[in-house]
Amino acid sequence: MNKELDAVALSIRSLSIDAIEKANSGHPGLPLGAAELAAVLYAKILRHNPKNPQWADRDRFILSAGHGSMLLYAALHLAGYDLSLDDIRSFRQIGSRCAGHPEYGLTPGVEATTGPLGQGISTAVGMAIAEAMLAARFNTEEYRIVDHYTYALVGEGCLMEGVSSEASSLAGTLKLGKLIMYYDKNNITIDGSTDIAFTEDVTKRYEAYGWQVLHGSMYSYSDIEKLTTEAKKDPRPSLIILDSVIGKGAPAVEGTAAAHGAPLGQEKLAEAKQNLGLDPAKQFFVAPEAYRYFEERQKEFAQAEADWNSRFAAWSAAYPERRKEWDRSFVQGGIDQAVLDGVADPVFKKDEMIATRAASKTALNAFAKAFPNLVGGSADLQGPNAVALQDTQSFTAATPQGRYIHFGIREFAMATITNGIQLHGGFRAFCATFAVFSDYLRPALRLAALMRIPSIFVLTHDSIFVGEDGPTHQPVETLASLRAIPNLLVLRPADAEETAVAWRIALEQKDRPACLILSRQNLPILEKADPQWKALMKAAGSYIVTGTDRTPDVTILATGSEVSLACEAAELAAPKKVRVVSVPSKELLDAQTNPFKAQLVGNSNTRVMVAEAGVKQGWEGWVRSPEKDIFSIERFGESGPAKKVAEHLGFTAQALAARIKDFD
Repeated sequence: MNKELDAVALSIRSLSIDAIEKANSGHPGLPLGAAELAAVLYAKILRHNPKNPQWADRDRFILSAGHGSMLLYAALHLAGYDLSLDDIRSFRQIGSRCAGHPEYGLTPGVEATTGPLGQGISTAVGMAIAEAMLAARFNTEEYRIVDHYTYALVGEGCLMEGVSSEASSLAGTLKLGKLIMYYDKNNITIDGSTDIAFTEDVTKRYEAYGWQVLHGSMYSYSDIEKLTTEAKKDPRPSLIILDSVIGKGAPAVEGTAAAHGAPLGQEKLAEAKQNLGLDPAKQFFVAPEAYRYFEERQKEFAQAEADWNSRFAAWSAAYPERRKEWDRSFVQGGIDQAVLDGVADPVFKKDEMIATRAASKTALNAFAKAFPNLVGGSADLQGPNAVALQDTQSFTAATPQGRYIHFGIREFAMATITNGIQLHGGFRAFCATFAVFSDYLRPALRLAALMRIPSIFVLTHDSIFVGEDGPTHQPVETLASLRAIPNLLVLRPADAEETAVAWRIALEQKDRPACLILSRQNLPILEKADPQWKALMKAAGSYIVTGTDRTPDVTILATGSEVSLACEAAELAAPKKVRVVSVPSKELLDAQTNPFKAQLVGNSNTRVMVAEAGVKQGWEGWVRSPEKDIFSIERFGESGPAKKVAEHLGFTAQALAARIKDFD
C-alpha cells in the first residue's frame, strides 16, 4: 500500500512544482512538504465520491493554508475529481479552475475560498457545527444519515491569526468532536523561522481550549491514519500536529523560507526532480501507479455513497415528514421560495414608534417559525441586537438540536463560522453585532461576497443616534465601507414595515450576502404614498414616501432613520414642493435604468438631495453639488443623549429644512 501512496505523493510534488514553475508564481513549500498527508487523506481517510462532489454526507476538507493550493489541486486531479491536467497546466491563469488560492464554486472539490489565513479554521468550525445540528435534527436510532467529519490543514500563519483563537476556543467549548485539524508544523513563515515571532506552546494552547492534541510525523502514513482514528474516538475536537519540512525534496530551499512564496527556478527545479527520482526533462509527470490506484478506489468511493443512498432511502420511507424538511433545507441557499411566499409580513400598528432592531426581531421570528433551518446568533448581544429566537434552545454540546448560537465576544470568528454553516448546506445562517463592529467582520463579509453565498449579517445601532456610548459606537463611515464591497447587499430600512420586507429580501438572496442595518432608537411607521412600495422596494430598493407631485422642487433620497427626518424637514420647508424617497438599498437603486431613476427623482429641474447620517462617500453621483446637496456627517460623533448629539452636530430636520429653503 505504501508503494501506491508514495506514487501519489510523488505525483502531487511533481504536478505542484511544474504548475508553479509554468505560472512563474505560487507557493511550492507546502505541496512539497505535505504531499504525504494529501495522499493518504484523499486515498484512505476521506469519505467522499469524486464523481459527486456535492454528496450531502461527504467528509469536508478545507485547506486553510490556501497559499498551498497546488497541493489541493493535484490531490483532486489524482483522486478523480473533474479537474484535468490541462486545468493544472493553466494554474494561476485567467479562466483557469486552478486559481491562485482555492475558490469556492470554481473548482470541484473545493469546499471554501481560502487564502486569508485563519479563516479556513473558523469556516471549518462552522461546517462542524452544521454537521452536529443536522445530525441532531435528522438522525434516528435506526438510521444515521448525517455522520461525516470536517478536516482542515493549517499552518503557522493560520494559527497566528487571531481568528483561529476565537474559533478554536468556541469549538472547544462546543465539543465539536467531528472536527479534526492537521497542523503542518514546519516552523517557517515568509520572513524566516517562526522563532522570530511565534514561540508559544501550541499543544498547551489547544489543550486549554478543550481540544485533544496528538503528535506525529508528516511522513508516516501509519502515523497519520492511526492519529486520525484516535481523534475520532474523542468527543473533543482534535489537533494533530505533524512535524514536517517545508519544501521537502528540493535541496536548494528545503527547510527554509525560500520555499514559501516563489517558483523554484529552472536550476533548482531540475535539482529537485533529480532528488525526487523524477526526470528533469519531463513536465507534469504523474506516476501510472497513482492513476491506477485511484481508478481502483473509485468503486469504493462510489460504493460509500451508494450505501448512504440506500440508508437515506430507507430513512425517507420511514420518516416522510423529515424527508420533506430535509429537501426544503437543502434547496439553494436553504430557503424554499414557495414556503417564503406563504409567510405573511408582520403587521405593525400605524401609530407605533418602534426601533427597526425590534421590528427585525418580530420579522426574524415570523420567518424562523416557517424555516426551522434558519439558524444563527450574536456576539454576546442577543438582547441589544434583538435576535433571540423564540421557542427554541441554544446550540450547545448538550443540546445540538438547538438553533441559537452564542458566539461569545468573537465577531470575526462569528462571521466566518456563519459562512461555514452556510457553505455546508442545509441551513440559512445569520449572525449579529453592532454596526460599528462590522470592521471586525469585514474579511468574512468580503469572502461571503466573493464566494457568492447568502449569509445574513444583522448590524444594529446604526448611527450617531446610538447616543451616550459616543463616537466609538457611532458608525459614520460604516455604510460607505460596506457598500464598497462588491456583491454585498446592504439594506437599511426606514421603519418597521420596511424592516420586514428587508428580511424577506435578504432571505430571497441565493448568491450574495446581505447586511441588515438597523436602528437603536424608535422610529415612526411611515405613511407611504406609493401603494406598490413593497414591490418597488424589493425590485428597485427605493420608492416614493411622500411628495407625489410630478414636478417637485426638491427630491430627498434618504435611508433608515433619516427618511422620517426628511419627511419632517419637507413639512418645515413649505412652500417648497419636496419629495421624499426612501432608499433601503442603494445597490438595488443604482442598478436601475436611467429612465427609472429620472422618474423617481422628478424631472430635470428637480434638485436632488441626499440625507444619511454618515459620510457622503458614494452618493456624489446623485447630486449637483456634493457639498450643498448631501446632508451628511463628515466627522466622528459625540457622547450624549441621541437628540442632543444630533443637535450638536447640526443633523436635525430643522437644519435640513433650512438647506432646502436655500435653493433657488
